[in-house]
Amino acid sequence: MYAELLIYAGLAASGVGLVGMGAGYLLRHRSIRWQLGLVAVVAVLSVLAGVMALANRMLISDRDLNAITLVVGVSAVAATIVAGALGAALVRWSEALQAGVRSLGRGSTYVAPMRGPREFQALASELEATQARLDESRERERRLEEARRELVSWVSHDLRTPLAGMRAMTEALEDGIAPDPARYRVQIRADVDRMTRMVDDLFELSRIHAGVLELASELLPLGDLVSEALASAEPVARSRGVRLAGTVAPGVQVLADPGGLSRVLANLLSNAVRHTPSGGAVEIVGRSVPEGGVELTVTDGCGGISQEDIERVFDLAWTGAPARTPGLSGTGTAHGSQAGLGLAIVKGIVEAHGGEVSVGNVDDGGTGCRFVVRLPRAGVPALH
Repeated sequence: MYAELLIYAGLAASGVGLVGMGAGYLLRHRSIRWQLGLVAVVAVLSVLAGVMALANRMLISDRDLNAITLVVGVSAVAATIVAGALGAALVRWSEALQAGVRSLGRGSTYVAPMRGPREFQALASELEATQARLDESRERERRLEEARRELVSWVSHDLRTPLAGMRAMTEALEDGIAPDPARYRVQIRADVDRMTRMVDDLFELSRIHAGVLELASELLPLGDLVSEALASAEPVARSRGVRLAGTVAPGVQVLADPGGLSRVLANLLSNAVRHTPSGGAVEIVGRSVPEGGVELTVTDGCGGISQEDIERVFDLAWTGAPARTPGLSGTGTAHGSQAGLGLAIVKGIVEAHGGEVSVGNVDDGGTGCRFVVRLPRAGVPALH
C-alpha cells in the first residue's frame, strides 16, 4: 500500500515539477521575485497534485479531500506571500549592489551595507575593497600624470639652459671674441656629456616603464660592486667635501645584472653625495639578512626628509627642491642630470630584480636619511 502511495505521489509531483521547470525557463529573464514565487507555487501544487492522485484512486474520502484541499490552498497563499516578501527584499538588496557598482565608475564613495544574505554582504564588502583599490589606482595615475608634466617641464628647462650656454659659447668662438677658447671647449664638452646622461636616463626609464628591461643575471660578489661604486663616486665626493665609507660582510654574493645593480649603487651614491653638505659623510653597508637575501643601505647627511616628501622620493621627476638650475660642471651628479630620474630608475631596476627599495630618516636625531635595497640572494629575478 505504501509503495503504491509513493508511486502515485511521485508521479504527480514529477509532473508538476516538469511544468514548473518549463515555467522557470520562460521566466528566466524576469525578476528574482518571480522565480521565488514560482518555487513556492510549485511546492504547494506538488502536494496538491499528490493528494488529488490519491483521491482518484479512492484512497482518500471526499470529506478528507476537501479538508486537505482547503489546508493546501491556505498554505499556497501563505507560501506565495512569504516568497513575494522575500523576493522583494532580495530585489532591494540587489538594486543596492547595482547602485554600488555604478558608483565605482563615478568615483563616489561606496560603503558596504551590512544587511541581506551573507553572500550579498560578502559581495558588498568586495565592492568596497574594489573601490578602495580603484581610488588608490586613480591617485597613482594622477600623481604619475602630474610627474610626467613636471618631467617634461623640468627636462625642457635642463636641456634649454645648457643649450643656450653652448650656443653663446660657440658664437663667441666663431666670432673670435672668446677670452679663453680652451675653457669654452671644455665647458661645451661637459654640457654635452650632461645632456647625453640625461637622454640615457630617459631611455632607461622608458624601457623600465614599458616592461622591456632585460636583465642578464649572474652571481656577483657584493663587495666588488660596492668598491667600484665608491671609487666612481669618490672624485665628486672629494670636490664637495663629503667623506665616503663602505663595508660589506665577507663572502656575500647576490644574483643580479651587473650593469643594473651598478647603476642602482651609482645613482644612490650620487644622490647621497649631492644632498650631503660639505664635511658630511655618506656610508654604504652590504650584508645578508636572516630571512634570506641581501640588504644594501646608503646613509647620508641630508638632514632628513619630511614625511610628505618620503612618500614621493621615488616618483618620476621628484627632486626634493624647487630649484632646477643644473650644477656647474664637476659638481653635478655622477650619473643623471638632476631631473628627478635617478631614484625612479633605482626603483624600477630593483623591482625588476624581484627586490624592493625604501627610504626613511636616520633615528639619531634626523641628521640624514637611509635608503635600503633588499634583493633576493637565490632564484631567478623577474625578467622585463
